[in-house]
Amino acid sequence: MKRDLTKISLFIVFISLFFSCNAVKRVPDGEYLLTENIILVDSVKIKNAGVYSQLAQKPNTSIPLIGIPLSLHIYNLADPQPDSTYYRWLHKNPKREERLISLLSKKQVEQIGNSYVGINEWLQKSGDAPAIVSEQKIEKSMVRLKRWYASYGYFNDEVDYKIEPSDKKKKRAKVTYLVKKRQPYFVGDSITEKISSPVVDSLYQRSKGRSFIVPGKQYAANDLVNERDRLTIQFRNSGLYHFEQEYVGFEADTVNTDHKANITYIIPNRKITQGDSTYTEPFKVHSIKEVRIVTDYSYDNRNKTFQDSISYNGYKLFSYGKMRFRPKAIADAISITPGKIYKDIDRKLTYNQISDLRIFKYPNINYSEIATDTTGSLLNATILLSPRDRFTLGVDFDAYTSTIQQFGISFSGNMIFRNIFRGAEILEISGRGSLGSSKDAADSESSFFNISEFGADVKLTFPRIIFPLNTEKLIPKYMSPSTSISLGASIQNNIGLDRQTINGIYNYRWKPSKILTYQIDLLNLQYVRNLNVENYYNVYKSSYIRLNEIAQNLGYDFNDSSTNPKLEIPGETEQFLFDVLQENIAADSDTFDEVLSIAEREVRLTENNLIFASNVTLTRDTRENINDNNFSRLRFKVESAGNVLSGISSLANLQKDNNGNYETLGVVYSQYIKTEAEYIKHWDVDSKNIIAVRAFGGIAIPYGNSNSIPFTRSYFAGGTNDNRGWRAYDLGPGSSGSVLDFNDANFKLAFNAEYRFTILGAFKGALFVDAGNIWNVLDDINRPSFTFDGIADLKEIAVASGVGLRYDFGFFVFRFDVGFKTHNPGKPVGERWFTDYNFREAVYNIGINYPF
Repeated sequence: MKRDLTKISLFIVFISLFFSCNAVKRVPDGEYLLTENIILVDSVKIKNAGVYSQLAQKPNTSIPLIGIPLSLHIYNLADPQPDSTYYRWLHKNPKREERLISLLSKKQVEQIGNSYVGINEWLQKSGDAPAIVSEQKIEKSMVRLKRWYASYGYFNDEVDYKIEPSDKKKKRAKVTYLVKKRQPYFVGDSITEKISSPVVDSLYQRSKGRSFIVPGKQYAANDLVNERDRLTIQFRNSGLYHFEQEYVGFEADTVNTDHKANITYIIPNRKITQGDSTYTEPFKVHSIKEVRIVTDYSYDNRNKTFQDSISYNGYKLFSYGKMRFRPKAIADAISITPGKIYKDIDRKLTYNQISDLRIFKYPNINYSEIATDTTGSLLNATILLSPRDRFTLGVDFDAYTSTIQQFGISFSGNMIFRNIFRGAEILEISGRGSLGSSKDAADSESSFFNISEFGADVKLTFPRIIFPLNTEKLIPKYMSPSTSISLGASIQNNIGLDRQTINGIYNYRWKPSKILTYQIDLLNLQYVRNLNVENYYNVYKSSYIRLNEIAQNLGYDFNDSSTNPKLEIPGETEQFLFDVLQENIAADSDTFDEVLSIAEREVRLTENNLIFASNVTLTRDTRENINDNNFSRLRFKVESAGNVLSGISSLANLQKDNNGNYETLGVVYSQYIKTEAEYIKHWDVDSKNIIAVRAFGGIAIPYGNSNSIPFTRSYFAGGTNDNRGWRAYDLGPGSSGSVLDFNDANFKLAFNAEYRFTILGAFKGALFVDAGNIWNVLDDINRPSFTFDGIADLKEIAVASGVGLRYDFGFFVFRFDVGFKTHNPGKPVGERWFTDYNFREAVYNIGINYPF
């Protein structure tokens, strides 16, 4: 371990020294490479990222911890004058060009020169030019700093600077900015208004109590910006169709006011230009007269005559062909309402709701004033909808390898049928399959493709809540409500125990706001049937090995008479378990408990499962789009299973089986309560560096008809998107040391932190720390090393740290992470930290896109 750390440290030091000697090779004599910016505010060094963002010049970015400015070194590798260099080389020997032309051709010799130039241009473009200290950029930074502090009320601030060379021969220097803030200004008690239009003044007076500009508060320019945005949003959502942000202005009087800024609102009348003349008039409240919807618009149809039209609740729907949509389905997605006042928010809501239908492309919405309206306050809204293809087909194919399958191929296909019942419904039919070759399959003497899995799903989505009671008041149409019904089935052959699965889900979904989503699975049904239970100990080999060891220790009379006898599968393993548990074979209490635990795990993993659950999921996601790197995401889920079946069983006075459990369709149904929460936060440090963290906690508690959680609903730890120092299912439970083939439990904690940075262009790097584990709690497992008994067991949290390399293709990210076991709770106390911190014990993870 120490030898590995020494090698790694020496390698880093050597690379650092090598690059540090070369960093200033493109810095001219008499100039300096900028190594650091320091800002002293009233003689105190600050670290405020917002202040440092005002600086016009920053040092070249470096790889974290190592401190090597890799992009700078890549830039320095380039020849600054490749044309001249190649020309000098080509003509340095008088006969060189002639020999090359005779050996190749004149055109190829020119291409060699062009390639040399292209490589050097690519190096310069991919790298970063040296950040040479610039007096001009320093002056620009000072102006920005002065403006920054003035925006917070420090109108009399002073800014100076000094350049501090580390050594003239080394051509490096840092720049220190010296800021003196002086006494700040505060918003004065006198806030006045100059508002010309009566309707604008009336609207302002209604909401002035919510103003961002508060007397006595320290002056901040952002408060003026926020107040301008607030008023603009309020006015445009109160019928003022022509109101724009530019109409809101402020004056701040600071003359002889004893450091007070007396604010005056200035909102003039509407300015109208007609030809060469300009005049003003008071703003008016506009209302919507008609909403016209073209349901099959295209550029080619724009000059054609409508062939069909329908009026519905004040909406007028038009079609160039036969109307393909029920009017209610379209009208329910439109928030712009005839007879109501104009609201800018209605346009945005309509955009979102139309997009959520997944039936149309992005809509075109326009308002127009009615020429014949003498009041000048009526608008017509026109919505142009362009339908997507009614039918689409998608296919996918993949080849892969894994620890279970030496070679595998998978394929999938899906068909989407839109507007299936003319109510904007969507029908999705998908199928999937895979074939693989595995030495670990149940039948090792079968053909090359000896394992397979096939499945199919059908999903029907309605753009409304389908419920016996009217839910429109509780969940109005602007929340984009939908109902989904899905059915699915899959079958695995020669994989583990072999398995048949049937799923059924009845689901509601709606969005109260842009960032908030609710999802309710009113019914989430899953039936799992294991077909090859006699193969259990061929699959779960760790249990089989331990069972053999116990049998040998107890002197069991094996059918196998060899020197290293083994229990035959399945008959002899089951007989041995029966003999021990029936006390036909004498065993001490610890051995008996261990055999009982092995038997109970076998029963749990081989029994058929019927899960009849309901769940509620709340998601709050502030991410604006795929390029937003400064957001948070909170997900909270509660699931309950088996309560309805338990109530029916009790009311019907059904008989229990020999184990005291109710059965439905011959299967003991699961009963549990499960809750989990996940929080993800991303900070955009700058345009090339991101800090991302995640916290997850989940617990599933069996009760009533169950003593344990079904394997498909339990938790596991490790893997490429979890704790990357362990493979999936290899971590935990607790301090047990991953003794099972597939380790699962019903309580999980997971924490992740990752620093993502740009290495070169699309190549990204990451430093990460993952922590977490799984435990058993309040179920049928009582082995101390497996269970969570209190806060003291948090010392069993596993910690992994590592590095990652990623390549961003734009539409997806290829990811390669190396995770090192930093704290391994499976080791004895005192040997858990850094004992496996080496490349031999490292886990190499390959994934698509970021883990969180």
